[in-house]
Amino acid sequence: MRILVTGANGFVGRHLTALLVDQGHWVTAAVRREGAAPPTSIAEMRVVGDIGPDTDWDGLLEGVDAVIHLAARVHVMRETGPAPLSRFRQVNVLGTERLARAAARTGVRHLVYLSSVKVHGETSPSGAPFTEAMAPAPEDAYGISKWEAERALAEIAAETGLGVTVFRPPLVYGPGVRANFGRLVEAVRRGVPLPFGAVQNRRSLVYVGNLADAVATSLLRADAIGQTFLVSDGPPLSTAELVRSIARAMHRKPRLLSIPPALLRVTGALTGKRAEIGRLLGDLAVDDSLLRSRLAWQPAYGLEEGLAATVRKTPARSRGVHRI
Repeated sequence: MRILVTGANGFVGRHLTALLVDQGHWVTAAVRREGAAPPTSIAEMRVVGDIGPDTDWDGLLEGVDAVIHLAARVHVMRETGPAPLSRFRQVNVLGTERLARAAARTGVRHLVYLSSVKVHGETSPSGAPFTEAMAPAPEDAYGISKWEAERALAEIAAETGLGVTVFRPPLVYGPGVRANFGRLVEAVRRGVPLPFGAVQNRRSLVYVGNLADAVATSLLRADAIGQTFLVSDGPPLSTAELVRSIARAMHRKPRLLSIPPALLRVTGALTGKRAEIGRLLGDLAVDDSLLRSRLAWQPAYGLEEGLAATVRKTPARSRGVHRI
């Protein structure tokens, strides 16, 4: 297939384009600016500038069979400035709508959109993982913009016949991961005592190789069109179990302190980190049985394999922000 991938030189994009090339597809990488490092072995790279309501897609979509839309304005902690939702909408909603209409107009058959579990909210109900059938309830500007983009794509699909598939991944990890997961890996590597030994929450993860494999699988399945899929590595983990698994991948002993979660929440409130602590302690689990049953999909990599690859290549200092 001839495939256009937006955001191809990002964290997920690099892994996905490498897989698509290995599978024999002709991949065009759409990147934001000149000088961007190209993903490995792609057929061609095209600069599109900032993605938004005025992006010029002319000439990029002719002869393309499928578009995978990864590029987005991502969630940034403590973002300041006026009208943050407006800025998210410019890229994530209006930019997505512009691309989808151009794709439909030029005869692209299938568009795969990378949304986010944050469409469902920040925490899943206790003992009840998110499913695709649950009503969306995004709580922040990023999640709202992703949900609005999904609705815009559904309208365009109904109007034009463009085939659309949506993925809502939870936290994505893998080689090169940054932000909170990268900092957690660094803390375990340095032997920092972590106060999560008593935390019994349930959180889903997805290895970037598994996410890439699920997206690539959907391109080849007609029954993926019109569907929204949650995706994960498998059963959710507690934060304590995740720390132990990371330490095991490093052949280290984890240093976990059993601090009562209630005390951690109080500490978060007193230090201005209520939201961060809440995410570490709360549930965010997904049920991806629809993806597994409908597409006969199984993760290509197990948790231990994914974590081993991650800890080998995660930088010693990880300060960037990556959240899907």
